[in-house]
Amino acid sequence: MIEKTIVFIDAGFLSKLSKELGKGKYLKYDLFEFCSIIVKKEKLELEKIYYYNASPFISNNPTKEEIERKEKYNNFTNKLRKNTLIEVKEGRCQRIKLKNGEYEYNQKGVDTLLTIDMTTLPLKYPHIKKIILIACDSDFVPVIKEINKYQVKTLLYTYYEKGRNRILSTSNQLFQVVSKYELITIDDFNNAKLNNNKKVRLQLK
Repeated sequence: MIEKTIVFIDAGFLSKLSKELGKGKYLKYDLFEFCSIIVKKEKLELEKIYYYNASPFISNNPTKEEIERKEKYNNFTNKLRKNTLIEVKEGRCQRIKLKNGEYEYNQKGVDTLLTIDMTTLPLKYPHIKKIILIACDSDFVPVIKEINKYQVKTLLYTYYEKGRNRILSTSNQLFQVVSKYELITIDDFNNAKLNNNKKVRLQLK
């Protein structure tokens, strides 16, 4: 019998990576197929995908751009929810006005939701002994250490750029606490081709 696994996805990270590898343009790919490819690489069987994201910011008097972005996001997540193996969990998007008058957008509560689900994993899924985490945030180090106590191995799929203050970088601490790590490549996206009948594209912001 093939061992089963659960995939935990930090959508903010995956979106930034898609844009980075797409040289400024979001890559088009099927999220479910993307996860399935990674699961097969590990010779595991997929049981569930947890996808953590934040709905785009909407102001009190939303602009046309904000409305369009929100509609695209809703269309995307609604399509994801039609797949019973995917569970979408949402935080919120915070907008901060900078001194130069521009705005900065940050996801809030997303990492907390992911951490809670990983913490309760041994209780909810006692048969799962390997999970796949698609992320790069060192905030997940404590929870990975905790589930290690229950003999749950974390297989990290991430991306790494050398140098400080890079758009995408992964903490050495994260590499040290996981059981294994692999770097995501553009081929992983390209091999997860979209089905024209159920087009699903990852959108963020």
